[in-house]
Amino acid sequence: MRKILALLMMCTLILMTGCGGGGDDKKSADDAGKVKLGMITRLNASEENFEGFMKEIENTLDVKISSHKPVYFDSLNQMEMALQSKQIDEISTYRSVARYMLVKDPRFQVLKDHSLEFIDSFCFALRDDETELRDSLNKVIEEMQSDGTLDRLTKEYITDISVEKDPPAVELPHFDSADTIKVAVTGDLPPLDYVGADGKPAGFNTAVLAEIGNRMLKNIEIVNIDSGARAAALTSKQVDVIFWAIVPVSEIIPADSDKPKGVILTEPYFKDKIVHMIFKDEKK
Repeated sequence: MRKILALLMMCTLILMTGCGGGGDDKKSADDAGKVKLGMITRLNASEENFEGFMKEIENTLDVKISSHKPVYFDSLNQMEMALQSKQIDEISTYRSVARYMLVKDPRFQVLKDHSLEFIDSFCFALRDDETELRDSLNKVIEEMQSDGTLDRLTKEYITDISVEKDPPAVELPHFDSADTIKVAVTGDLPPLDYVGADGKPAGFNTAVLAEIGNRMLKNIEIVNIDSGARAAALTSKQVDVIFWAIVPVSEIIPADSDKPKGVILTEPYFKDKIVHMIFKDEKK
C-alpha cells in the first residue's frame, strides 16, 4: 500500500509540474479533453523522460491518470495572455509567484482541488567541470542556512514583501580584481526571479546572489535570458550559473531525471509549493 501511495503521489506531481514528452497522432487523440496546463519552458531532462515514467506508473497501477496536457511558454507574460485568450485552461506556478500575481491581477484565483501538495527545491546548476565552484556555493548555502540568513531573506523578500509594489532592486557586490560569476536571470518568477522595468535585478534570488557574492568575495554579473535558453547558455559558457528547480524523486523518478547532461547541482537554498491558477468563475 505504501508503494501504491508513493506512486499516486508521483502521478499528481507529474500532473502539477506538467512534465511530458512530444506527441504523435495517437497522442493527439489521447490529449482530447485534457486540461491544457501552461508552464514556463524549463528545457530540462524531465520534459524528455517523464513520459516514460508516466507510462510505467500507469502500467503499475493499471489505470489511466494523466488528465493534464503541458503547454510551454517562454515567458510569464505570454502564459498569462494565453490563459486570458483561453488557449490554455490553467497556469502552473509557485505559491510565492501566485501570491504576487493575485495582487497584480484580481481576476486570478488559485485552484484548491489538488488532493496532494508538492514542493520543488530551488538550487543552482553549473557545468560538470565546475566542481570547485559548486563546492564553494554549497559551503556558503550551508552557512546561510545555519546562521538564519536564508530565513531572513525569505521573510524580507517573500513572506513580508508588499506585493502591491514591484520587488526592490538589489545592489550586487563588486570587488576590484576579483573573479566574476555570471548568473542567468529570466525575471519570470516574481518575486523570486525578477528584473525591473529599468533592467535592474531585484527580488529574492538576486538578494541571495548578493549575499553569496559578499561571502565568497566574488563579483556577481546578471545576464538576462529567456527561461528556455538557460541550459544552452550554461553549456555554451555564456553564463556560469543558472537557477534550477528539483522535483521530488521516487523509485519511478530517478534523482538525476531533472537536470540536463553535463550539469551538476548545488544543495537547495529554497523550497516552494506548486499551485495551479485560473481566472475567476471559469471553473467551479
